[in-house]
Amino acid sequence: MNHSAVISGVGLWTPLHSISNEELVASYNAWAEQFNIDHAQQIENAEIEAKPLSSAAFIEKASGIKSRYIYAKEGALDIKRMRPVLDIRHDDQLSHQAEMAVSAARKALQAANKAAADIDMVIVSCAYTQRSYPAIAIEVQSALGIDGFGFDMLVACSAATFGLQRAVDAVKAGTAKGVLVINPELTSPQVNYMDRDSHFIFGDVATAVVVESSETCQSAHSFDVLSTKCITSFSNNIRSNFGYTTRVTDEDPYGADKLFHQNGRKVFKEVCPMAADHIESHLKSQGIQVSQLKRWWLHQANINMNLLISKRLLGRDATLEEAPVVLDEYANTASAGSIIAFAKYHEDLVVGDIGVICSFGAGYSIGSLILRKR
Repeated sequence: MNHSAVISGVGLWTPLHSISNEELVASYNAWAEQFNIDHAQQIENAEIEAKPLSSAAFIEKASGIKSRYIYAKEGALDIKRMRPVLDIRHDDQLSHQAEMAVSAARKALQAANKAAADIDMVIVSCAYTQRSYPAIAIEVQSALGIDGFGFDMLVACSAATFGLQRAVDAVKAGTAKGVLVINPELTSPQVNYMDRDSHFIFGDVATAVVVESSETCQSAHSFDVLSTKCITSFSNNIRSNFGYTTRVTDEDPYGADKLFHQNGRKVFKEVCPMAADHIESHLKSQGIQVSQLKRWWLHQANINMNLLISKRLLGRDATLEEAPVVLDEYANTASAGSIIAFAKYHEDLVVGDIGVICSFGAGYSIGSLILRKR
């Protein structure tokens, strides 16, 4: 039997701590100035380059980001450390990432009017997981008391939409009655706070979505999933090389190339037209015109990317009502960005309104879902 799939609930968990651009810049500049003093002779001899200074205005102009949330703030702004401090948890304690995931999942279940017994599949899909195994999804499944199965997915900034496609397929095929797709984006441990061009990009957050059959849906706000589409095309322009093989290659496991790094100009130039073409072709395959869309829940990586994509599709600048922006407050939260936008801006839609969730990122990877308010 082929069931129809719906999104019946969404949950958003936001960390208690935040860092403004001004705080981040003050810390980075203090570190950079000390670095330049400590390495003055090498800089003078042209052996290394001096570290450039930054400004809050530079960050906002380059990205649209004004602040970001962080799971653990201690240490991140300390110029003698420049990375967060996480407490060590033993194997019998809930992991940091599972804690984030459970918090978002409970909010999504409440929104969907569902209990643990209504879910039999858990997908934790995000840019990074804090360990290889056991899967964070199985830990979350256990913490929530869910019978069934769970697994992790890693598709960088498209992890949420790729996870949702898998959930939709499972519900349509009848292999799952209810699916939790959770995106616990604990990105801060992989941020290079000593790199002017990337230290401001990411923030921490967790989102969760309930996908189920239309026959069992009981929520106040639900959406038919009309179609899903995912594509990948290999690119080296966004990378994070941290991995277990550094133990045997004898490299620095925390070197700059092991943390997030990108060729931002190439990413902007290549991904924007790819994302616009992806959305346009996805809508066309369903006989839907761009003009019929009420809402664009776009990936929240860079405001200039979103402006260019929406303008290419609409032929004009999108309004904030059409394409809500959350990255000014949350920054780039990897796969969770488009889901944050959906969580905050979906209840005002009326029956029959059509919207698109779309994410794009490393891989390259692009995923989209066409939704219709029920």
